[in-house]
Amino acid sequence: MSLRKIGFFILCGTLGFLSCNDDDDIPEFTTIPVRDRVVQQNDDDLAIRMYLESHYYNKSAFVDNTNPKISDLVITEVTDADNISPEADSLLINAAEPTEVTFAGTLYTYYVLQLNSGGGSESPNFTDNVRVTYEGSLLDGSVFESVVNPVNLDLTGSTPGTGTIEGWRKIFPLFNAAEEVIVNSDGTVTFNNHGAGVMYIPSGLAYFNNPPSIDIPIYAPLIFEFELLQTFVNDHDGDGVPSFLEKIVTTGEFADQFLVFEDENELDDDTDGDGTPDYVDTDDDGDGVLTIDEDENNDGDPTNDDTNGNGIPNYLDPEDK
Repeated sequence: MSLRKIGFFILCGTLGFLSCNDDDDIPEFTTIPVRDRVVQQNDDDLAIRMYLESHYYNKSAFVDNTNPKISDLVITEVTDADNISPEADSLLINAAEPTEVTFAGTLYTYYVLQLNSGGGSESPNFTDNVRVTYEGSLLDGSVFESVVNPVNLDLTGSTPGTGTIEGWRKIFPLFNAAEEVIVNSDGTVTFNNHGAGVMYIPSGLAYFNNPPSIDIPIYAPLIFEFELLQTFVNDHDGDGVPSFLEKIVTTGEFADQFLVFEDENELDDDTDGDGTPDYVDTDDDGDGVLTIDEDENNDGDPTNDDTNGNGIPNYLDPEDK
């Protein structure tokens, strides 16, 4: 018998066996429902507070220290044998400032330990680029990411729904960039009096149920130690209007609207309603004239041009070209 015939009989037998299998033997896959954000936030906040109440840091190392490094930070778990010095150390629960914000229709609390506010004159907007170093870890101390060389990150992202996690957009604007940036003869750069701190954020302001790697569990509160070195204003669509000025709705942020708004007629940051938020729309009012070309006085700023005097800048008024 040829190999071809043998193969044919084996194939037929296999198909016959499979066809006789009971459907009840086929495994069923169930979809795990996404956790309620309010319930998850309550659990996360309890976990974060328990961590803050059981750990302290070397406070004295950052007194009058205008060039702090996250490598200088030592966080220690409290044990019966520990003798915390009030002059040198501080419990995190007493040092990390809690702040409440609303995101995705949920009231969240995050905590920030400010090691140095930063001496520069600029702090980032939630749409800007930041140059930072940072280390990310879980509450159990597991480090999932460490960036020791400065990197540039877009807080909002050039595509709606991208950028950094929400907690970063909330917290980095609380710090100033470096007061002085020095390029050394060997090509290295020194940042003097830069912002530095630690953020403790619930999963709802981080990755929630969609972490980027297996090193971060779903619904995990996160810790980020960071240094804010520089910040740069973004104009994502190059229309002459900085992205942070293309915010129309007074509450929330661009990313928040993708999670909350379901009614296409509900107020959002999309003037012409074409589905593209103004900060990435080169023709914000949809009148056929590019926003950058509605700068009547040619000062490079379309926001101060109002030809018909109705109080609405030309670039947001389809009747005013």
